Amino acid sequence: MTYRTDNSKRAGFTLLEVVMAMFLMALLIGMVFGIARSSLTLGNMLVKSQNEEMLHQAFFELLGKRFSALPGNTRFDLQVQKTSGQYLSDLTLQNVPLSFTWGGQPRIAKAVQLSTLRRRSGFLAIVLRYYENEILEGSASLDGGKSNLDNKPFAEVELLKDVAFFEWRVLDGSSMEWQYDWDVQGRLPLQLELTVAFGDKGEELRHIFWIPTKQNPEVALRQIMQGGGATAAPAPIAPGTTTPGTITLPTGNLPAPGTIKK
Repeated sequence: MTYRTDNSKRAGFTLLEVVMAMFLMALLIGMVFGIARSSLTLGNMLVKSQNEEMLHQAFFELLGKRFSALPGNTRFDLQVQKTSGQYLSDLTLQNVPLSFTWGGQPRIAKAVQLSTLRRRSGFLAIVLRYYENEILEGSASLDGGKSNLDNKPFAEVELLKDVAFFEWRVLDGSSMEWQYDWDVQGRLPLQLELTVAFGDKGEELRHIFWIPTKQNPEVALRQIMQGGGATAAPAPIAPGTTTPGTITLPTGNLPAPGTIKK
């Protein structure tokens, strides 16, 4: 007689084992993709934050260069109004001609205005406007009967957006007092203070801009014309004397530069 023994092992996996293996594999792949997605999101947020910081820094540098290079005859005007709990300002610079190409055509801006606009989102936008004609009161172009169409900007550039707070203050060099507006003709403020905050939770930043005191070229030319435009001839030098305007110092030990002895 022949006997058969059932000692053969089962080949393959059960359905439960296959399901468990697929579940673990899907879980592992999901974790890998989740980590990769989080890393990409963090990297994008970091790049966005760095770009915004560079944009803000470039904005402050632009203002600093602009204010430090203002000529002495610049018309400076700052008007502020409060609407819906926010301050909207118009800072206008005139007699600062700027020539550049806009739309493929060379243009000259006789007035530049940095304006604050309120958007539907509730945030503010900082816009730089260029005007072909003078727009401040008392200007020659306005006295000449220019129409309102001529006083509209021919170019407008949005410099900043999503601004929560944007407020100017100017320092009067005569009284050394801070003011929120400025309409003094023939004189520039000594300093400008800008307080700004970006986004919902952005902290307030404060920047100080200096305006160097410069002589008005029109006043200097008028003084030259009133003085005859000629300088007096230097006095003749007698033999054996020194040149006029020189000082003969005594010999001996003199104090070193930068030191004062009582």
